[in-house]
Amino acid sequence: MGKGHRQGRLGEEIKKIVSGMLLKDLKDPRLSAMISITAVEVTSDGSYATVYLSVLGTDPSTETAAEQQSEIIEAFNNAKGFIRREIGHQVKLRHVPELVFKIDRSMEYGRHISKIIDDLDIDHSSDDGEE
Repeated sequence: MGKGHRQGRLGEEIKKIVSGMLLKDLKDPRLSAMISITAVEVTSDGSYATVYLSVLGTDPSTETAAEQQSEIIEAFNNAKGFIRREIGHQVKLRHVPELVFKIDRSMEYGRHISKIIDDLDIDHSSDDGEE
């Protein structure tokens, strides 16, 4: 049971470090968009950490948004060594996890589900169980 807490704490620490680096240290022009680190999941053995990114302010259904997202992932992959080194300096670990960057699609999915629910056109004005 204790191991799950360690991965959660390490994930939160990595999220904080990468977010801070995004604001101050990462100077890649491809990272000029509004980017948010939404979550970091660390594997149970601590060898990999998946960093979920959300690109704000773009319509995710457009082709240019997909190109922009792929450029952002490429920029993070280019800076992966620098980010891992900074994590190693700030967190005392024997082995710094290998970083994997992915676009977080949960916001898009949530909007899609909300639209489906709205399209159902269900009347919510009825009282609890009374007919």
